[in-house]
Parts: sequence; C-alpha cells; structure tokens
Amino acid sequence: MKFTRTMTLAATVALAIGAGQAQAQYSDGTIKIGVLTDMSSLYTDLSGAGSLLAARLAAEDFGAAAKGMKVEFVNADHQNKADVGSAVARQWYDVDKVDVIVDTPNSGVALAVNNVTKEKNKVFLVSGAASSDLTGPQCSPNTVHWTYDTWALANGTGTAIVKTGGDSWFFLTADYAFGHALERDTEAVVAKNGGKTLGKVRHPLNSADFSSFLLQAQASKAKIVGLANAGGDTTNAIKQAAEFGIVRGGQSLAGLLVFLTDVHALGLQTAQGLIMTEAWYWDANDNNRAFAKRMAAGNKGIHPTMIHAGVYSAVTHYLKALEATKNDSDGAKVVAQMKSTPTDDALFGKGTIRQDGRKVHDMYLFEVKKPSESKAPWDYYKQRAVIPAAQAFRPMAEGNCPLVKG
Repeated sequence: MKFTRTMTLAATVALAIGAGQAQAQYSDGTIKIGVLTDMSSLYTDLSGAGSLLAARLAAEDFGAAAKGMKVEFVNADHQNKADVGSAVARQWYDVDKVDVIVDTPNSGVALAVNNVTKEKNKVFLVSGAASSDLTGPQCSPNTVHWTYDTWALANGTGTAIVKTGGDSWFFLTADYAFGHALERDTEAVVAKNGGKTLGKVRHPLNSADFSSFLLQAQASKAKIVGLANAGGDTTNAIKQAAEFGIVRGGQSLAGLLVFLTDVHALGLQTAQGLIMTEAWYWDANDNNRAFAKRMAAGNKGIHPTMIHAGVYSAVTHYLKALEATKNDSDGAKVVAQMKSTPTDDALFGKGTIRQDGRKVHDMYLFEVKKPSESKAPWDYYKQRAVIPAAQAFRPMAEGNCPLVKG
C-alpha cells in the first residue's frame, strides 16, 4: 500500500559520543520516531506538520544529540483510514525499524495502531486520538494515552453545561470510534447530573453539508446541541448552525472537542462564548508562550494546540525512559519505565502515568473570548476553571482495562 512519507533528522543529529560516555544499546544504533498524523484533511492544522515539529523540538530540547542519542524522524499521512494507519505501522515496525509512533489523530486509526504496536512490542504515544477505550477495554502495555480523552472532555464540558441549566441534549456525532466514544461518555455525564438526551444523529467523517442533521437538532427542541466531532467537522457544523439560526432560536451549541485552530478558523465573532475542555493553552504561562513562538515560526504562523504540546511532552518523557534503560528493543519495558517515573516537562509540569496507560494532569475549562476581549492574534481563551488531575480523568477502576489488578 502506498503512503506519503518524509524523513528528517533531528535539528542536530547525533554527535559522536565522547570518551568515557556509556554506549546505549539501541536496537539498530538509532532511535526512530514515527509521527503518524493527518497531513491533508480535517485534522491537519490541529496536528499535522505541527506534531512533527513538536517532536523534533522535544528531541532538541532534551539534548538527545549531546547525550549520544541518534534520533531520526519519519512521518506519514494516515488519511483518516484505519487500514492505511495499520499498514503504515507494520511497514514502519517491520521494515523501517521505527521504535515509537506518536500523535495519530483519529480514534479509529489509533485503535488499529494500538493493536499492531502491541503485536510488534513497540511503543505508541497517543496525543491526537481521543477515545477513552485506549485506556479501557483496549488498553495495552505498549501504549500511553497522553493529552486528553473523551471521558475528560465529557466530564469537563458536559458537567459544566448541565450544572448551568443545559439539561436536555441532542447529539450531532461523527460516525466513527471517536464520535461514538465522545457521545457515549458525554451522555453518561449528562444523565449523572440529572439531564436527559432527546435524540442523536450521526454524520460521515469530513462532512460538508450538515443541513439535514441540524434540522433534526432543531426539531428536537433540546436546549443543547452537543457536537461530538472535531476539526473541520466542528467548524462546518458551527458555521452552518449560525446560518440555520440555531442559537437565535434559543438552543445552544456545545463543542465537545474544540481546538485553538478551530476557533481561529471560525473567528471570534462566530466562536465567542463556546465552552470547551482542554489540557493546555499556549498563553497560560511564559513556558507555553515561548514554545508557541517557536512553533508558530516553524509552522506557518499556526499557534500550537494541546495535541502539539502533548507530542512534545510525550516524546520528552520517552527519551528520558530510553536514557534510563539504554535499550529500545522491548517496547513494553520502555513503557513500564515511563510509568514508573513521574512525568515533568516545561509544558505540562509534573504528572504521572497510571497502570492503564493514562497520563494524568490537570485539565482546564475555557470559554472563547468576545472580539472586544481579545488583545492580540491567537488570544482566544479565558479560563473558567481548573479540573484537578485527580478528577479530570475516569477512575482507573471504572475503565475495564485488563492491565488493572483488582
């Protein structure tokens, strides 16, 4: 099967190891990182080339070359197709000697790659995909789910909206693994908080016309139209909802997964007031702002999303694990080392990785600013609440992960 692939070396490839420095026993002398992402479709701005850049910056900032770690990168476009993603993963693992795959927006693709990675005993660091099944029934000793998931999104946004009066919902859902999981997890949160679901409709991935779906949402009379989709599907649905007068008619939109790049595409006039849950925001502190400046300079001015930040954080911790183990041949052992060591990096600060593979950190509830509140380009969010790490993700005992004892 053909797929697009480019290969780059880290900003400074491996330097010669100095005299007296221990030689790490990497399987083929190289640590090869594969960035499997969306380079051409609805998720390209929120992941895409930015994820490749974030991974390279992580290796550069870690000082991999100076530490004698020769790091190479490959990347491919999975085309939002599970069969393409799994074929790329097999090619990378079997032929190209890739040690770890990162990013992978699209839960259907991620779940397929999750299985291949376990079979080949490599490492999968998921920053782009959302399905909470990756740390639930489909959890793997070779996979870490890094940035966010559907349970965290539902818990943050769904709870906040129901508690402020949005107690009847209609779901407009992307018809694949991610949308199904986000709808399921949000519907459970709505019911837990005393709300009810009046209806739901599922649309194909990368839809251009949402008119029939929005008409069903209007007819339901639900207070909240929950958008269980992402990227271009979310922005198209919001734009067309404005044309249909959804909000003017008394209903509200809940973007259950909204990225900074989506708000940029919509513009503040259209996006203002949207509430969303995210793991990271570029303008939250000086470290994030410095990272955003570097990312924007190397990615057509696009400011980084939480996916980009998650790639950076995950690759950083992966390289720390390799520095400790000095061996990349056994993926499950590398992941075990990652789990046994607290995470700590410039973008996410301190955190942990649970037995089920869930990376745990605070999440944040944001609201999109009004145009009059924005003071600079990409100044789009105001923080409404911090969701502490202990509350942000599904309790491990409730996930049905086979790795969790008792």
